Amino acid sequence: MSFNDQIKSRVIALDAAMRPWAERSPLRAGLYEFLLFGLKQAWACLFAAIMLALLVGSHLFWPDHAPIARYDFLVIAAVLVQVALLAMKLEHWNEALVILVFHVVGTAMEVFKTAHGSWIYPEPSLLRLGDVPLFSGFMYACIGSYIARIWRLFDIRFIRFPPLWVSWALAVGSYVNFFSHHYILDMRWALFALTALAYAQTWFVFTPDLKPRRMPMLLGLILVSFFIWLAENLGTFASAWVYPSQRDGWHMVSVSKMGSWYLLILLSFVLVTLVHRPRSPDEEAKTVTPGLD
Repeated sequence: MSFNDQIKSRVIALDAAMRPWAERSPLRAGLYEFLLFGLKQAWACLFAAIMLALLVGSHLFWPDHAPIARYDFLVIAAVLVQVALLAMKLEHWNEALVILVFHVVGTAMEVFKTAHGSWIYPEPSLLRLGDVPLFSGFMYACIGSYIARIWRLFDIRFIRFPPLWVSWALAVGSYVNFFSHHYILDMRWALFALTALAYAQTWFVFTPDLKPRRMPMLLGLILVSFFIWLAENLGTFASAWVYPSQRDGWHMVSVSKMGSWYLLILLSFVLVTLVHRPRSPDEEAKTVTPGLD
């Protein structure tokens, strides 16, 4: 039995023990559903949580005279974590390939942005591309991993999802704008307006327990952007990277950065659609179990 199967069997056993308690009243059922929602969210964030722990932990405890640079350690650790997730079947190979693509396009943007002084990596390292240590691409991989895993864990479906080419056009336009705004007009406000128009009537349906729930897609994008912004604050606190305004001392990243993450999530989202096609609630009904996949 794989490690993943062992975890699933334990969760199913826990569910069998807790389900009678939850079914005694609507309040208990709601509390149990919320517990499962949090459990699945935490499980979807597995890669991101490990990376954040590595960033903060190495910042606090990295020895001054270590044989390798902290950034190089983070590269090696991130690769090992990714290999372990695949070996233990906690991540699917087709998803890993898509996440790798996001890793590459994220690194390309990092090289461009650091060359233009948008942010810096203040510590020395050997494993780097230009001014960008190679662990940075794994920060983007964390986002792709979360979206891919949550799609499976909550059996995500969509109501009134626009044609897929619309999402691709918005994602590509957002990515291009990260580069082009250094030379021409910044189009982010136009992109915000277009995404609001495209997804104004779109809802995503998710199943934390047995009953499907739904949320406006725009609200979901904003919430994910907010939590990535919180994680970014931890990353800059740990000196994984810093913005020019933080060179003289750490302070919280401007909340306006949520807008950048909002647009970047679109790219991660459309890449994940290569392996998880957006489906409607009545399409290929899947039996939802309390186990973790």
